[in-house]
Amino acid sequence: MLAMSCGEDPPLPPLDPADDLVEFAYNPTSHELAIPSYMGSMNIPADNPTTEEGIELGKRLFFDPILSADSTMSCSSCHDPALSFNDNLALSPGVDGIMGRRSAMSLINIGFVDHGLNWDGSKVTLEQQALEPVINEIELHETWPNVINKLQRHSTYPPLFREAFGINDRDDMTKELAAKAIAQFERTLISSNSRYDQIRWGSGVFYEEDESRGSQLFFFEQAIGLDHPGCSHCHGGPQFAESSFFNNGLTPAETLADFPDRGRGKVTGVPADNGKFRPPSLRNIALTAPYMHDGRFATLEEVLDHYKSGGHPSPNVNANIRPFTLTEQNKTDLIAFLNTLTDTSFVNNPDFQNPFE
Repeated sequence: MLAMSCGEDPPLPPLDPADDLVEFAYNPTSHELAIPSYMGSMNIPADNPTTEEGIELGKRLFFDPILSADSTMSCSSCHDPALSFNDNLALSPGVDGIMGRRSAMSLINIGFVDHGLNWDGSKVTLEQQALEPVINEIELHETWPNVINKLQRHSTYPPLFREAFGINDRDDMTKELAAKAIAQFERTLISSNSRYDQIRWGSGVFYEEDESRGSQLFFFEQAIGLDHPGCSHCHGGPQFAESSFFNNGLTPAETLADFPDRGRGKVTGVPADNGKFRPPSLRNIALTAPYMHDGRFATLEEVLDHYKSGGHPSPNVNANIRPFTLTEQNKTDLIAFLNTLTDTSFVNNPDFQNPFE
């Protein structure tokens, strides 16, 4: 998807060093994130409180192709709200048509991830992560000095930076402030209204029989006594994710040095971390095919077949990756349960849509 250009805002003449922004009011309005109590708290940096003005600026930056070298792509090109902020591609092309090495991850409930972002945990905070796609040669392939120069000369962005962060002059616009704004917007991407949530938290909605059977298979606490290990070892808690990195048997490797993509190991430099990746949230999983860090599985059925087989051997494969019995009925039931994690109100939320359309 190519985000629409913000062409309705013509660029300004060359920057006047004496030009200031103090004529625009700085009176930010605090924004309280809609976080249900059962989801726990979100770690928000003290130096980047969430405000209405920061969210608005971050939303525009997220959808604006001005961040890319040729103004054809934005963050939303790989993170489409209609697809739960995913792009339904195994690998995504950047502005130069070069394919990325890993699948774009959904941003659903991304603000709750506090143990390392991206598949390999290479970035700790959303503020750090937001800086990377702009300068990545495969993604937006731009430089931050160029981006800031374009934003400084834009008719809309300088006042928005002033209103969000209280800067006095266009010269005070920085990549760090841009990243803070994008992070504020991303923290609002909260899903808590799936059928699962409605069932689990007592709104009078109940499982259908197949969904109930699937839930018994999914949660390992309930799967005790079966040869099925349960799915919630790696996809537990209200986010259906875990704060660890796992080797889930995708790639055969005789030694720890044989993984073609070292994953977490490339970040930590620890050989035992090679081939490990962050398990993504399963919320809206039915909307975010294909699956795995390289998008190798087109359907949930293929994913379940992989786990049923016990995966491929390697020195550090997770202990829960082992062959088990999974009938066709079991698969149908598990997928019925996974479909209860779909939150259509999230993908249709008007607050998350492209402001340029």
